[in-house]
Amino acid sequence: MGIERRSNRWAFLLAGILTLALGTANAGLLVSEKEILRAARVQWLTMKKQMPLAPNPRTQKYVQCVANRIINVLEKPYDDMGWEVVVFDSDDANAFAMPGGKIAVFTGIFKVADTPDALAVVLGHEIAHVTHDHVMERARRESRSDMLVIMGSAATGIPRNILDQGASIGLNLPYSRGQETEADKIGLTYMSKAGFDPRASITLWRNMSTLTRGAPPEFMSDHPSDDKRMDDLVKSLTPALIAYNKAQEGGRRPSCQP
Repeated sequence: MGIERRSNRWAFLLAGILTLALGTANAGLLVSEKEILRAARVQWLTMKKQMPLAPNPRTQKYVQCVANRIINVLEKPYDDMGWEVVVFDSDDANAFAMPGGKIAVFTGIFKVADTPDALAVVLGHEIAHVTHDHVMERARRESRSDMLVIMGSAATGIPRNILDQGASIGLNLPYSRGQETEADKIGLTYMSKAGFDPRASITLWRNMSTLTRGAPPEFMSDHPSDDKRMDDLVKSLTPALIAYNKAQEGGRRPSCQP
């Protein structure tokens, strides 16, 4: 469907502002890290206030136990950056990290992460997103995407929902597939150093694959396909198992129980 060519001077003005704003954003000047952290804190506090927490306090203690074991093996400055892990009551098999070391875990994740080792895979992955700046990069990209959607709608007259769909495929994906793969590998290293068995990663993604049958194809998703993910993890297992055995020999034997 063609787009109507507009002669209205406001349309050209807004289009120019959009180009300038996006150029500024690409230079990293649109939103500062301090502003992102402040907004993230507000969002996190709102989530804790409005979303139901895991009904059983033992669930929070269990997840915190696994998270603490992994955080303890991190190097500075990440070992004491004020991590906070909260379990929310939701059927979604999901977990996500926010700027500032805030990690949300949904109770639905236990449908696939059914052992402490499998849960360590999930938490190691999310922690890696923070330590390797994926979370901050995503926040900056989302700010650029929001600018594109808001100003592009005004400049072109295209309905906002159409621009939203375009952004969701091109600019507004949570993480790139490269970042997801890196978080898988780094997370595997973290959990192994903490004394959790990295072989649980294969079981976890097999469970996830079974649970999410009918999911969109890989090219429409921010995550690698489950099969590709498992293939990549298998390639990373040997060094992870070496780190795991060394941790076990050194007395790191986590005793976190569901």
